[in-house]
Amino acid sequence: MSESEEKAETTQSSNDGLPEDHENHNQPERIEMEREDSSSSSVSQRSDRSRDYPPAFNKEVKKIEVDREDSSSSSVSQKSDRSRDYPPAFNKEVKKINQNTPEAQTGQEKMVLGETTVGKETIEEMLLSISLLQSSIRKKFESMFTATYSASLSQIYTELYITEGRPAEVNREHEIRELERAFRKSDRPETTIKPEDICRPPPGGNKAIRTAITMGVAGIGKTVLTNKFALDWAEGKTNQDIQFLFLFSFRELNLLKEEKFSLVELIHHFYSETKGFSRFADSQVLFIFDGLDECRFPLKLNSTEILTDVDQPASLGELLTNLIKGKLLPSAQLWITSRPAAASQIPAECVDMVTEVRGFNDSQKEEYFKKRFGEDEDQATTVYSQIKMSRSLHIMCHIPVFCWISATVLDQLLKSKEQRETPRSLTEMYIHFVLIQVQMKKIKYDVGSETDSVWTPESRQMILSLGKLAFEQLQKGNLFFYDSDLTESGIDVRAASVCSGVFTQIFKEEIGLHQGRVFCFVHLSVQEFLAALYVHVTFYKTATNQLLEKQPASVWIDWLSGKRNAALLYQSAIDKALQSPNGHLDLFLRFLLGLSQQNSQVLLRGLLKQTEADSTVVPETVQHIKKKLSKQESVEKSINLFHCLMELQDCSLIEEIQQRLASGSLSPNEMSSSQWSALVFILLSSEENLKEFELKKYFASDVGLQRLLPVIKESSRAVLSCCNLTEKSCELLASVLSSQSCNLKYLDLRNNELKDSGLKLLCEGLQSPHCKLETLRLSGCLITKTGVDYLAKALSSNPSHLKELHLTFNHPEDSGVKVLLEGWKNQSWALNILKMKPRGANFMKPGLKKYAVDLTLDENTAHRNLILRDNNKTVKMVKEKQTYPDHPERFSYWKQVLCTQGLTGRYYWEVEWKGEVYIAVTYRGIRRKGERDDSSLGKNDKSWSLLCSDKSHSVLHNNIETLVHVVPSSRVGVYLNSDGGTLSFFKVCSDGVTHLHTFKATFSEPVYPAFRVRTLPENSSLTLC
Repeated sequence: MSESEEKAETTQSSNDGLPEDHENHNQPERIEMEREDSSSSSVSQRSDRSRDYPPAFNKEVKKIEVDREDSSSSSVSQKSDRSRDYPPAFNKEVKKINQNTPEAQTGQEKMVLGETTVGKETIEEMLLSISLLQSSIRKKFESMFTATYSASLSQIYTELYITEGRPAEVNREHEIRELERAFRKSDRPETTIKPEDICRPPPGGNKAIRTAITMGVAGIGKTVLTNKFALDWAEGKTNQDIQFLFLFSFRELNLLKEEKFSLVELIHHFYSETKGFSRFADSQVLFIFDGLDECRFPLKLNSTEILTDVDQPASLGELLTNLIKGKLLPSAQLWITSRPAAASQIPAECVDMVTEVRGFNDSQKEEYFKKRFGEDEDQATTVYSQIKMSRSLHIMCHIPVFCWISATVLDQLLKSKEQRETPRSLTEMYIHFVLIQVQMKKIKYDVGSETDSVWTPESRQMILSLGKLAFEQLQKGNLFFYDSDLTESGIDVRAASVCSGVFTQIFKEEIGLHQGRVFCFVHLSVQEFLAALYVHVTFYKTATNQLLEKQPASVWIDWLSGKRNAALLYQSAIDKALQSPNGHLDLFLRFLLGLSQQNSQVLLRGLLKQTEADSTVVPETVQHIKKKLSKQESVEKSINLFHCLMELQDCSLIEEIQQRLASGSLSPNEMSSSQWSALVFILLSSEENLKEFELKKYFASDVGLQRLLPVIKESSRAVLSCCNLTEKSCELLASVLSSQSCNLKYLDLRNNELKDSGLKLLCEGLQSPHCKLETLRLSGCLITKTGVDYLAKALSSNPSHLKELHLTFNHPEDSGVKVLLEGWKNQSWALNILKMKPRGANFMKPGLKKYAVDLTLDENTAHRNLILRDNNKTVKMVKEKQTYPDHPERFSYWKQVLCTQGLTGRYYWEVEWKGEVYIAVTYRGIRRKGERDDSSLGKNDKSWSLLCSDKSHSVLHNNIETLVHVVPSSRVGVYLNSDGGTLSFFKVCSDGVTHLHTFKATFSEPVYPAFRVRTLPENSSLTLC
């Protein structure tokens, strides 16, 4: 290796201890290198929309610190700066052609539009069309209407949380799981995007954005976002480089699915204001297609038929397919919104930008309620406080529509003269919401009604009709409905129109350009609730189980006798939900079980006759769920089953695992599948965001990693160091890293015997284009030059994410170091920090023993009732005082002794003990005389100690004692990483090593291994191994 390469190699091992390391072996010199692209002169930060591609961005100066970590490398701002003012990308000025040109000599005055020469009349037609189009959009979107008020969209619009997204993948779970993930991510730093920048390339991007996709779950705010984007453009506030903006809803396009249009005809059909202009190929055009998931005509994205003529008629599917593929009007931009499940049907090669609408983060939720309640800030604060008391409600408030539902319910309840409990569950919230709508209907339409109940016969019929529609269409996966869907469900179209006019906040009717009707519920969750309500009411009224294709023979007997087998209803619902490939019945099931509760029955009094509760229903249903849990392999389905148990108010499994966690009695070999599922549910449901998951707190083994893999996948940092992991775990981790939904940015695998074979498997995940890992720590993993070759290949395949790589305490040899240095010279690698020293063949010992140190006891510090033997390797408590000479460092009261070696860095030693002893480390300056705590190991801020006895272990520092819930063993391992700020104790047995406890501290000076031997029991002793 050349001298320059040797200098370029990382020479300090920082952050390689248990949590953090700063190794200082041999204290090598520190070298900082910079490299700069010679072509770099000025960096453009915005694309020019008038060109096919933006100017190439020069690579920024890449600053690599090769032996110490540059503090700036870990604090790079991820906030977009695309909201700054950039020069417009399209030249909208109209310029007269020089009169001396040949064009001018024809006698017809022409003008230049961008790069195209057109006539003055065309320019005037274009400007008039733009003006009329903007006026139409302003008129359409400037106000938002509800049942009780209208308001300016600009005034009430609350900024949504929009982030860079991943390419869509096939969705196999209910969207509420997406919300739970968003809830856990809510305070993690991510690249956020301003709405006006969605169709623009990010700073540093080297490709123009032609097609952008924005994903988000139902009701998250995608439609309102597109409306606000169009309104801001029409009002001249943003994106003025766009000349024509056309917003299409798939709901309306579906009404024309049997007809054929040319692209120009389609534009003129929906935007008649532009009929005077058709040269869109010469203009900057943005098409917005809202609601791809609602599309009911085939897109034919795999078709090889090509359509390039904007005046040629074709089906809607052919038009959109060729627009998306860039064959038709390639100069135009496309922005498509979709729920996640449908977005995957667009080929990745056709998509330049993926964004994700996360709805409201916590601060945006508060802002929404403040705007919703106007000047009544106290009411806004009270409502939001009530919501935060329930985790499930707080999660759902990521959805703007649910914020509106919650505000509607809680505002009414707080204003009510009756003392009512506020909703504690989703089911109760939706019951109250429906009751409020029924009450509003009664006040508005049923004046003079004598009944005290809010439920009139007409209201009952309307709600149950809507429930039937909701249930039948939910089973088909439909969220919106046309006349044909209603007819198919046996629902009168005129009656549906009446329902939409009466229950305006439950059910909506939209009229298209051809007067075609589109019906939908205000949100998917409202449809799911009404579907569950319909099944519930139908069962208790007629004994009919809507979830069974064939009713049991006893149904008529049950109906006549008044008996109801509710347990069978719920069991069939559970089974049907589990059979769903995409979890589309998950929330429906939770609502159905929630309706079985007594609180729900009381709230629904008047809709359904009260029946005597069967005390066996809930226990039978709980047992059925637990039985399914014991056989369930799908994590998503297991989690929903636990939500079902919570709806039934059965927390027995959860409480059992929590108690065993607290007592330290969890054993991976003794846990059932349902108990593992409970542990995963607890960890994923924790109020603490999973910023960092540390495996050894639970189970330090391959089995533990396999069972808790869903938690690792949801974490942004996974600390798996010292967990006895093998290549089996590497294969599992590779599958996580290859997943599009993986959140891992930091992976710590230090001190596991992964070897080259394990690293080879891990690299299959690292080289995946979906892997976004930024930091990888592999110190002490028995890696050689062969493993380094695998790493270099993986980084070459996926070079743009990994910024920090730690390979200290391995044996890559000079040739392996050279391979990584050659890759590091490649400007495409994002790698900033590379740590490879210390290294060598002596670090190829398994486990922590590679850090083994040879210690001896210091006779000058030993109390006189301690006798040292075996070349000062063993210390024993004796009654007879020893004739040690006087020494200022000798302990006079506590039976303690230090080692001669002061340690700084990484070291490991083991101790055999019997009786009752303290195994500790201390600063040299610990007090030696007197019986005060400042001279006793663990009872002051200068020492850290583990108390070992036959009954238990406990740790002690600064006189604070913590019990360690592990069966004691006669051998203890101690691992010190002073620069990393950790001191760890391990139980050492013939079948492996078990982590006991880790102290985290800032060690300001060398520490000395130290020991205390108790007087009782007699013959207490310990030996340095």
